[in-house]
Amino acid sequence: MKIKVIIWEEDGVWRGSVPALPGCHTWGETYEHLMEMLKEAIEAWLEVASEKEMSDQNNNQGKQAVNYDASLHN
Repeated sequence: MKIKVIIWEEDGVWRGSVPALPGCHTWGETYEHLMEMLKEAIEAWLEVASEKEMSDQNNNQGKQAVNYDASLHN
């Protein structure tokens, strides 16, 4: 999987952000450290998103979404 990452160095610290994954940001003391931290941050973000999706599916068992047209019930 390829994913766009924005990286920059500020005040001697390497920082990274993943625009496609809201809230996925990290930092590292060196560029190499930042790359390791970004890998971990992305994996953790995706794991949490997957768990949340599974939880949402379990909570919605037996439920269905329907379109309701209030004008039909006046």
